[in-house]
Amino acid sequence: MRALLSFILASGAAFAANLTGVWVGQIPVGRNGDLQDIAFKLTQTGSSIGGKLYGDYKSSLIREGSVEGDQIIFIVLVEEQAGNQINETRYKYTGALKDGELELTRERETAITAGSGAGVQPPKNANKPTFRLKRLY
Repeated sequence: MRALLSFILASGAAFAANLTGVWVGQIPVGRNGDLQDIAFKLTQTGSSIGGKLYGDYKSSLIREGSVEGDQIIFIVLVEEQAGNQINETRYKYTGALKDGELELTRERETAITAGSGAGVQPPKNANKPTFRLKRLY
């Protein structure tokens, strides 16, 4: 019975998409939906995803990442400036591998003021942009 269970678990991991690599694209940001370059370096071990998100001036670690089949989900914590205030924002990325590209949706889950830890109200029209990434290698 243990051997059968081990085989089933191992074969499930074998069917998961291999997402390791550098993925690049553009994401719509701001009120006008201006495009911003974005890059992810993903590392996959079995069904776990890690790596980094690269922005214009800094990088952020990917946390709590998992992949099942072609579906991916992970969290990125980023520091964002709002006026004179720095906020730590938690973004959830979900998506799937489609036609060789990674299609992701970004959703702002929470934001707190970096110094005090107080919650920050999300923008009234908080959007959930969907964007596509191509693998460089």
